[in-house]
Amino acid sequence: MDVERFRNSPAGKVAKVGQGEAQYWAFVPNALPPRLKLTHDLLGANSDADRALGELAGLGRSMLNPHLLIGPFIRREAVLSSRIEGTQTSIDELYTYEAGQLSLPDIGPRGPQSDVREVLNYVRALEYGLTRLQEFPVSLRLLKEMHEHLLEGVRGAHATPGEFRKGPNWIGPPGCTLNDADFIPPPVHEMQQGLHDFENHLHTTDRKMPLIRLAEIHYQFEAIHPFVDGNGRIGRLLVTLLLVHWDLLPLPLLYLSAFFERHRQDYYDVLMAVSEKGAWSQWIMFFLEGIREQAADATMRAKALQDLQARWHKELTQARASALLVRLADTLFASPILTTRQAQDRLGAKAFNTAAKHVNALVDAGVLEPAGKGKGGQVFAAREIIRIVT
Repeated sequence: MDVERFRNSPAGKVAKVGQGEAQYWAFVPNALPPRLKLTHDLLGANSDADRALGELAGLGRSMLNPHLLIGPFIRREAVLSSRIEGTQTSIDELYTYEAGQLSLPDIGPRGPQSDVREVLNYVRALEYGLTRLQEFPVSLRLLKEMHEHLLEGVRGAHATPGEFRKGPNWIGPPGCTLNDADFIPPPVHEMQQGLHDFENHLHTTDRKMPLIRLAEIHYQFEAIHPFVDGNGRIGRLLVTLLLVHWDLLPLPLLYLSAFFERHRQDYYDVLMAVSEKGAWSQWIMFFLEGIREQAADATMRAKALQDLQARWHKELTQARASALLVRLADTLFASPILTTRQAQDRLGAKAFNTAAKHVNALVDAGVLEPAGKGKGGQVFAAREIIRIVT
């Protein structure tokens, strides 16, 4: 790490670690909150982001059964957040894998199964965290529990899942060492103190300008970098958890990974600029633009899924379909790929032929399409849901 780039930073200090040839420098961020000048541009960006988020929150609160629509949002986030870390899996590949199918014509998965499992772990970690929020606040303990779910049985499982690091970590090009890293987060003792301060800040009751505070928290977690692996994903999961925990959203409908992935180099650069020169305003403006853009995107996708559900209900009702058929169509929003046997389980039907009749009826209605032969026979997909999500 080029220590001169960080030596005079108002966002933290540099610390010398070790002696002789083993010596290196690390960056220790100051405790939150930072000193921040609230300029006209910053206040305007905060207002725009807050307005877009409010529209999304209002839509979430007005949905009759919004939980049916959460699954697609979580899975899209899992795919894009993992992609930032180099995992190559598409959302239709994820759905295929979840349906118990290894490969299907034009769907996949085409990449390594290990990549798909990593993305699925992200889904499970987020779902676990959201469930725990009902009885447990956002805390270091919760983040460690989610980290354990994130790395269970996949690449990085050697990296002490569920535990904070006990040695140095660094960020830089693949294969780099401590000596040529771009950034080295605080050594263990300073990391532990930083995490203590970080958790205290999470538990403060200050809710003034929460989106700006959220940007500060995301930077701080990434700068501390407390895990051996998975810091980026846990840091992005933390944003979603706090949006729900602070009641800025009634449901987990907004995710920033799509924005960060689309502007990946800018994301890295503005985070680094905070550490190097205290460029808080630059980072927060970037973060708020991500909130505004992704809130608008999520509102558009949620409305499209809501409209699709309403259209299916109308068409199936007009065709005098049974309530079971409408219910089966609704389950497709959570999992749009299924076999007849899985349809039988979703319906709770005793007879396989009953499930087959309902699946065929959805095919005739244009809700489902055959997606090829898989394990257990013919597989069907609700491609309109997949198209809206992707």
